[in-house]
Amino acid sequence: MNIPTARSHAIRVMIIEDHPDYREVVEIALEREDDFELIGTYGAVEVALRSLQNRDDRNMPDVILLDLNLPGISGLEAIPSFEKQYPNAKIIALTQSEQEADVIRAISLGASGYLVKSATVSDIKTAIRGVVKGEATLDSRVAKYVLGALRGSQALETIDGHLTPRELEVLELLADGLTKKEIARTLRLSTSTVSTHVVHVFEKLKVPNAPAAIAKAFRSGLFRAR
Repeated sequence: MNIPTARSHAIRVMIIEDHPDYREVVEIALEREDDFELIGTYGAVEVALRSLQNRDDRNMPDVILLDLNLPGISGLEAIPSFEKQYPNAKIIALTQSEQEADVIRAISLGASGYLVKSATVSDIKTAIRGVVKGEATLDSRVAKYVLGALRGSQALETIDGHLTPRELEVLELLADGLTKKEIARTLRLSTSTVSTHVVHVFEKLKVPNAPAAIAKAFRSGLFRAR
């Protein structure tokens, strides 16, 4: 396919999804928004990876909507390749699966978010804008399912930095699917203060984003008392 030239001000989005009807719905929804630029739609990982090899930085994706269940190379298998080729791209996993193992593996491999395909196009657009800002993007149903399943698990990791009570409170609200603005309202803090706490949490846990912080918090036992 031809590679369109992205608008400089827009969030550049790539879709990798093998279901043509679903892909078309998402395409139409994104093309109607001025702050999105659709720079490629593909039905297979192999084709998308070849496309990335022929692009310059101006046409690299900011966000990749990636179906996990694809023919050939699966979305889960492809996440490390996308991370290696273009580490600045945020990956949002799109799938019908709500299985804990799929979610945790996608996040641990580097996905910045996870949405089930029953999510509305509005949810998808909000998720894209959110991951670009560094916000959590876990479907609330998936988050509750996974968090509940992990509460009884044993700690598998240790962390070096000690989180303050406020930082832990902010992280717990991120785990519940709240955005920074919603956390600010809940805790009666400014959004900038919440953002500062989030940055400190990421630094102490040595993670790049909110989903990874949530997963590590559970693996380390931070949330066990919840």
